[in-house]
Amino acid sequence: MRHEIAWIGDVRRCDNAHVTSDVEIYEPSPADWRMVRDVRLRALKDAPDAFGSTYAREVAFTQVDWTRRLADAENATFLARLGERTVGIVGGWQDGAGVELVAMWVDPTARGHGVAEPLVNAVLRWAADIGEERVHLWVTDGNDSAYRLYERCGFVATTEHQPLPSNPELTEIGMVRTLSP
Repeated sequence: MRHEIAWIGDVRRCDNAHVTSDVEIYEPSPADWRMVRDVRLRALKDAPDAFGSTYAREVAFTQVDWTRRLADAENATFLARLGERTVGIVGGWQDGAGVELVAMWVDPTARGHGVAEPLVNAVLRWAADIGEERVHLWVTDGNDSAYRLYERCGFVATTEHQPLPSNPELTEIGMVRTLSP
């Protein structure tokens, strides 16, 4: 089920003190695969140590790979737009123990403009809508701005630590948020 999501300003989900009304969050369809690919590749180039995948791996994906990813009912991808520019991406996928928040990124030119919280909120709302009670994520140790964002959004650190899959010299910290029924 695709969600039509305009700006989400539900302060019970996330502290949106920095959100501007210009942010539009939407869930792209498989037909939007080029846009999703372009944003994802920009993210992987901009912040290679923030993701479990690499630019080299995903630049080789075909149209079939991208559309399959977007058509998978157990996953959701959300994009953020400021005006006519797509400036952010986030994903959620069901992992059997809840939802995993993945692939969170905001374009450097849009940071500080209230884009991140609505993206996180989109995954939180999607998880609640599909009946999940928990959202988990991994954040790279040392990425203090992302860590603070997730704390503002109600996530708490777990005792989990693991090597970052794309760069095992770095460590990821697990964080979790329980959703209200």
